Amino acid sequence: MSKLATVLRLTDVVKTFPGVRALDGVHLEVAEGEVHCLLGQNGAGKSTLIKILAGVHHADSGELLWRGEPFAPATPQAAMRAGIATIYQELDLVDHLSVAENVFLGHEPSRFGFTRRRATAAATRRILESLGHPEIPPGRLIKDLPAAGKQIVSMARALSHDAKLIVMDEPSAVLAHDEVENLFRIIRELTANGIAVVYISHRLAEIREIGDRVTVLKDGRTTAAGLSARTPTRELVGKMTGRAFEYVFPPRVSTDTRTEPLLTVDRLSRAGEFADVSLTVHPGEIVGIAGLVGSGRSELLETIFGARRPDTGTVTLDGHRITGVGTAVRHGMGMAPEERKSQALLLDEPVFKNMTLASFAAFARAGFTAARDEQAAARRTADDLDLRPRDVDRPVRTLSGGNQQKVVVGRWLLGHTRLLLLDEPTRGVDVGARAELYQVVHDLAADGVGVLLVSSEVPEVLGLADRVLVMREGRLIREAPAGDLDEDTVLDLVMAGSLMEGEAA
Repeated sequence: MSKLATVLRLTDVVKTFPGVRALDGVHLEVAEGEVHCLLGQNGAGKSTLIKILAGVHHADSGELLWRGEPFAPATPQAAMRAGIATIYQELDLVDHLSVAENVFLGHEPSRFGFTRRRATAAATRRILESLGHPEIPPGRLIKDLPAAGKQIVSMARALSHDAKLIVMDEPSAVLAHDEVENLFRIIRELTANGIAVVYISHRLAEIREIGDRVTVLKDGRTTAAGLSARTPTRELVGKMTGRAFEYVFPPRVSTDTRTEPLLTVDRLSRAGEFADVSLTVHPGEIVGIAGLVGSGRSELLETIFGARRPDTGTVTLDGHRITGVGTAVRHGMGMAPEERKSQALLLDEPVFKNMTLASFAAFARAGFTAARDEQAAARRTADDLDLRPRDVDRPVRTLSGGNQQKVVVGRWLLGHTRLLLLDEPTRGVDVGARAELYQVVHDLAADGVGVLLVSSEVPEVLGLADRVLVMREGRLIREAPAGDLDEDTVLDLVMAGSLMEGEAA
């Protein structure tokens, strides 16, 4: 790696916002044709750093060199013209425009002031073919593409600007296993052509597979620069958090499953999504569902919660038939969905409003909401969850991913929830906040709350759950105590590696 030319060098970069020093002396050096991974907990400064590279923010001090020259892009467009493209976790594509229109947005091929639509489509097709995806039609609307297709379009847009450095922020967060492998194939082809990639991920296994070098941020500072991507997990996690483990699970608490189930799902089906699903959750029990993206896991949870209507089957919570979200919440069911920003949070509203969203009636006085009571209750919950910062009046969008997830969980704590559904509870959450969320889940179970969770991370399912259900292609194919399974066995099942045709759960 040392023989390759350095394309980007940051030295002692500082960035301060009102009351917060987001970057406090960051160093980063990226070489052409390498995958340089950027690690750090939420709040470590990764987002601020990549926004400086993208021209969204401007450093207060420090030196930035791009291809050997001082670099300070005034706008995102200036960064793109310089050859730096950023693919954010929340993809900034325009849903109602076509693939081609998104790829060349802002620099459309034109003649005499008119966009050359055929030329735009042809150029888009060439870029998609170079990425190995000729099947994506240039004329298709973005809203009609799956998550993996949208990622490809974002990469095509970067290449349309002749990018020499592509920053990828959690690119695999919404991708299935085979889609991640395809992403890695594309990244390897990009780097083989001399394009540098800055890759941000919380998944250390991915970093070992795709990365060349690693830089670690903690509290706005660089704690390690240019480490090998094969650096042991213990060392990397220690640089990020001061702890030596990626997964820190609380000890299991035995659950008495001889009691009547709290949740009973009986032969639940939705055409094209899942079929003939039956399961139970007992008070104080944590049940985990393992399966690939597209196996029907999220759709199952949303149907149990009443957000989707089943074609057949029933959902019963402590003897009460669940027929919709209203009855689910009324009888003590809560849900933290997969996409917390779009499905669970009012991002511009304060923390306390988001926390009391499911129980606001309890704070009504003569037809008006008692804001002081809401704030007081939210502060108590924030203390219980170790929310950081504790300010419940700040907009929830200003919190890190882990703390936003705590707000969603806190909403159901305020609502005296008896059954909590968790869909990808630690997606986009750093390893430090993960441990805190794991403790919250176990504390809930210890208080008698039933938990049904879905996670793409098999170690998380095995480490958190008392009992594990394996789901594949819309069906539950295996049920076992978590202690009777290991990661290889579960992966073999979800990848259809060993299950005999027709084998029962």
